[in-house]
This record gives sequence, C-alpha cells and structure tokens, in this order.
Amino acid sequence: MEDKERVFATNRSARHLYEILENYEAGIVLSGFEVKSIREGKVQIKDSYAGFEKGELFLYNCHISPYSHHTHATLTPIDPLRKRKLLMHKLELRRLKGKSEEKGLTIIPLRFYQKGRKIKVEISLCKGKKVFDKRESIKKREIERENATILKYKLTKIQLKMFFLAD
Repeated sequence: MEDKERVFATNRSARHLYEILENYEAGIVLSGFEVKSIREGKVQIKDSYAGFEKGELFLYNCHISPYSHHTHATLTPIDPLRKRKLLMHKLELRRLKGKSEEKGLTIIPLRFYQKGRKIKVEISLCKGKKVFDKRESIKKREIERENATILKYKLTKIQLKMFFLAD
C-alpha cells in the first residue's frame, strides 16, 4: 500500500517572513469533525504558531472551520481557534524546547498534510527576517530567475546551431 501524501494547507508567507532553521514532523490532536473539515481544506495556518505550555507543545491561532455537512443540532460547538496539542517524541520535544528558548526563535507550522491515514503538521524552528534580509532574498530570487532564462536562451541557441550543423 502506498503512503500518499496529500497537502491540505501551506504557510507560504512563512518562507518570506522567517529564515527556516530546522523542520520537524508532528501529529496533532483533533476531534472527528475537525479531521473531516481539514480533509475538505478548511484550515488556515497563516498567523499560527506553536509554543510550550507545561512541557507540552501546542498550536495556537490555527483556524479550522466547522464541518459543513453536519447539522448544528448534533454538532457540539468547537472554537475554530482553540489551541491544539502537537504530538512528538519526548527527545524531540526537549531539543525543540531548548532551541526555541534562544533569543528570537519561533516555532511556525509550514503545512498540514496527510501521511497514510493520519494528519500531520510540518513545524519548523524559525528566526524572523529583518527588512533588509527580505529585500536581499527578493534580489537573490530575481537574479536566479534571470540567470535561468539566460541559460535557457543560450542552450536553445546552441541546440539550434547543433541542429543546423548536423544537416
């Protein structure tokens, strides 16, 4: 049986706002209705972050909308922004806690995805970028794009010459 990985939500702005140092995979404690809602893609992780509370790791500000196909009479109201416990090995938690206590480091979720039958969260230890760092990364990305187009143009020019010389 294949382990299909299906991505439900990504935090695209995190790569722009933060410098990503390390990535971790964590399980998440959810109710059944939240799982169904996530599988529908009704999850928002743009402004969410993770933090430690009494030695356990929790995800804050993650918005999971209520499940759409249930009647409200049977559905117990669940706060869409409630904190949710993240599940990791004890050694990983200790290591992450030690590193996150350093100055300026934050734990940010990058994506929600399905691995096998379980829903996982990819979290990462991040350092906030300064304004000049953001500008620098934009310049670097633009230079890489220009170099790629120039290289592509040169390759096509060389391929054309090779094609006409072969005749």
